[in-house]
Amino acid sequence: MFQGPAIALFEVESIARGYVVADAVVKKAPVRLLMTDTVTPGKFLVLIDGEVADVEASFHEGVEVAGPLLVDKLYLPLAHADLSPAIRGAVVPGFIDSLAVIELSTVAATLLAADAALKAAQVRLLKLELARGIGGKGYFSLTGSLDSVEAAIAAASTIVAPELLVNTEIIASPHGDLSSRL
Repeated sequence: MFQGPAIALFEVESIARGYVVADAVVKKAPVRLLMTDTVTPGKFLVLIDGEVADVEASFHEGVEVAGPLLVDKLYLPLAHADLSPAIRGAVVPGFIDSLAVIELSTVAATLLAADAALKAAQVRLLKLELARGIGGKGYFSLTGSLDSVEAAIAAASTIVAPELLVNTEIIASPHGDLSSRL
């Protein structure tokens, strides 16, 4: 169950240091590890969630402990409630109306864009993939009415720097075979 409205990410250049960062952030405050994983090319991701003040304290600790090995970071104090479950892989299947797929070049940009998309329109998160097996990139897919997924893509596209946005696509009415694979 989602414990609070904040998420933090640390992308560390060293796998060994990544484990140290993960340990330090959970020792600093009562936060939950959502993800600790190696990603290509030899980096380590740490994602946490919890109450805003706890995540903020752990975020500062993680940045300090990672030091110069920190590649990227994100502190999202008012994260959409669907992000933490999606990071853990808990996305509820259902009817797919229009489909939007948003692909970004970093994990931090993916989380930021997904949060903005979910907050901007009446859409449902179908999938959130972060870094593993996709060269450190991230993508997410959404469903909703055509105008809702268009609004979600607009919000996701404007919240990140243009060079971080790899591609966006909309399928107005996906075929049933594709829908069943989402």
